[in-house]
Amino acid sequence: MAPIIGIAPCRTVGDYVEAVRRAGGEPRVLDPETQRPQELITTIDGLLLTGGFDVDPALYGQAAHPSTRMVPAERDRFELELARCAMDANLPFLGICRGQQVMNVAGGGTLIQDIPTEVTGALTHSIDAPLNASAHEVWISRDSRLWTAMQEQLGDGETYQVNSRHHQAVDRLGEGFDVSATAPDGVIEAIEQPKLRFCIGVQWHPENFWRTGEFRSLFESFVAACEQK
Repeated sequence: MAPIIGIAPCRTVGDYVEAVRRAGGEPRVLDPETQRPQELITTIDGLLLTGGFDVDPALYGQAAHPSTRMVPAERDRFELELARCAMDANLPFLGICRGQQVMNVAGGGTLIQDIPTEVTGALTHSIDAPLNASAHEVWISRDSRLWTAMQEQLGDGETYQVNSRHHQAVDRLGEGFDVSATAPDGVIEAIEQPKLRFCIGVQWHPENFWRTGEFRSLFESFVAACEQK
């Protein structure tokens, strides 16, 4: 049977569902109103946290920047508890865009709240349309779990073009995390927990390529980890 992948709901959840399905997983969109994270974690084989607006800066000890656009507090609470439960249970976990930021905050890390005003020489990290538009390259750390998962695309290289729709990014790493990719301006584009079975966050949106398959190997590596008991 295909492993069950719990997916946090969001406005564009259909792309995440298709990316998981085409990688061999059984997607299950979660319901924050009726499901409790501690119980839910025992019913799925992997967790995927999706994109969306910003994590409340109060959750990592900061006042909000004027550009911060927060989601309802209930989403933050639900996803942060899910992230902590998944990492505590060593459940395969993939975080995408906001999902990577939730992952890092759940581990005790912080975020850059506004790249354009806080990062000197920042690249353009937010191109809204088309969804699969190339924004910049990322430099992927050789021999990281992410580098291994993307071998089909990278070959013997270390750079890859990605799309991008974010104005925030990981700042101080959460406990146990390593940086596995950066943009040329130094912004952290991917993190991972090397001691866990599969715990990777990426700041771009690989789910938008489910039709053309540019990042299928990343989702296949995630689903393969979910199959292992």
